[in-house]
Amino acid sequence: MSEQNADLPQHDEDVAQATRDIADVAAVEVITTACVHLLSAAAVKVGLADDPETQTDLDEARKLINSLAGLITAAAPEVSDMHARSLRDGLRSVQLAFREASVIPDPIGKGPGEKYTGPVN
Repeated sequence: MSEQNADLPQHDEDVAQATRDIADVAAVEVITTACVHLLSAAAVKVGLADDPETQTDLDEARKLINSLAGLITAAAPEVSDMHARSLRDGLRSVQLAFREASVIPDPIGKGPGEKYTGPVN
């Protein structure tokens, strides 16, 4: 019991340090980091990772791609063109990979994220 209490001040200090750290992070960095996480997860789910036989899940990929497309579309005016362009390129890549991996392809303009990006082919 005394060990738990002894660790409490260190835990509080760690939490305070993390809180201070996030306060120092620019919004553009938070946005691009979130996009990169969504993009990476979508790439894995469409089968672009090392083990596509066990990691491919197109239902999950669709959710991730839709979320990523919405975030990129909404955030584009807030981030520089350089950031937005590279994020859009990555998004387009996973959209095309989804289309290729899909057994029953979505109609053009109805694929994941296409309500935000327009048709991808």
